[in-house]
Amino acid sequence: MSEPSDLSTNSTQSTPQKPEKRRTSQIAQARKKFAETDSAEAHRNPIVLDETYSELRERSRVVMRHNIALNLDAFRAASEEFTLRPARSYPPLRETTTPFASVIVPNYNGARHLPIVLDALCRQTFHDFEVIVVDDASRDESVALVETHYPNVRLIVNRRNVGFVRSCNTGAAAARGRMLVLLNNDTEPEPTWLEELVKTFVAYPRAAMVASKLLLFDRRDTLHTTGDMLGVDGIPRNRGVWERDEGQYDAAPTIFSGCGGATAYRREVWEALGGFDEDFWMYLEDVDFGFRARLAGWEAVFAPRARVYHRLSASGGDALASYYVGRNTIWLIAKNMPRSLLRRNALAIVRGQLAITWEALRQWRGEAARARLRGQFAGVLGLVRQLQKRRAIQPRRQIEDEDLARMLVMK
Repeated sequence: MSEPSDLSTNSTQSTPQKPEKRRTSQIAQARKKFAETDSAEAHRNPIVLDETYSELRERSRVVMRHNIALNLDAFRAASEEFTLRPARSYPPLRETTTPFASVIVPNYNGARHLPIVLDALCRQTFHDFEVIVVDDASRDESVALVETHYPNVRLIVNRRNVGFVRSCNTGAAAARGRMLVLLNNDTEPEPTWLEELVKTFVAYPRAAMVASKLLLFDRRDTLHTTGDMLGVDGIPRNRGVWERDEGQYDAAPTIFSGCGGATAYRREVWEALGGFDEDFWMYLEDVDFGFRARLAGWEAVFAPRARVYHRLSASGGDALASYYVGRNTIWLIAKNMPRSLLRRNALAIVRGQLAITWEALRQWRGEAARARLRGQFAGVLGLVRQLQKRRAIQPRRQIEDEDLARMLVMK
């Protein structure tokens, strides 16, 4: 009867210890060695007195001495011709202050326009701002012009053409101001323009965007826009376009969004929303940002005394604009329009797109008309990606659908 008991004992002893038991055993051994240490070794770790540890330490010394010897054999003294690198001294760092505003001027082949806009910025009555020119791999003399004649302008040069939207994002990422102001290279702001923007910016702390009054460069009494509005059909509209400026919109500061050609953005909102959507490349990226800001509960206002004169289509042709407007309008609706408003305004949205298609077909021989059709087709093909963004945007809405519905216009 004793043999089975012995077999059971041997089997138990051969079984590996569990990690918890093994650690408990190691701790017990360490405490035992610590207790056996005499007072002379009171300040030494008793584990280093272990024979195995001492042997390993001695082997390490041998290896280290061997490596040192090899390095000494490879050492070569410097020749007499060798001279030490001279010590370099640097001037003390200058203290800099963060500007209140950063004016960002995206540029592509705009050398003929840059002197007008940059000289106008030099004449501003408000001085606490920096100017950043983001050149999108221009093929003209834009970069040399800025470097030679405007040394105080911060210049960022893209190695390749990345589009208007990404250039805006690049400039905003480099900016230091609390207020980010986008200004087209083909504009001329009045001397009090930036001062009026800042006043409105401060007066409306819930405004994510403050839009300027854009007038035609060659007809300075004619409006280009007093802020963007959005129709129930999802198509953006320039408020007051082609109208004679008689101050008819000066007392109506509420807008849906601001035209990116001359609008100030609150930095914290810009960063929270990730700036412009770079998939848009150009056109309607400003309305898309405004839509997202509205969904997030922010406001947009119009500064009527912040006046800017704008050359139309100086940076992009009609066909180019037609393509991107046709495509981006569909993406704008797909990303941002809440489901209840999509259902309510479905007929108006479909009619709006069909009207654009029919008008383009009627003018098929025109390059801009064909570009608009290609843009609509590209918009439909890109819906899958935009619907993925929609799933991230819509759950974060901070505005009631009915409040948003009241912002949409019929015409």
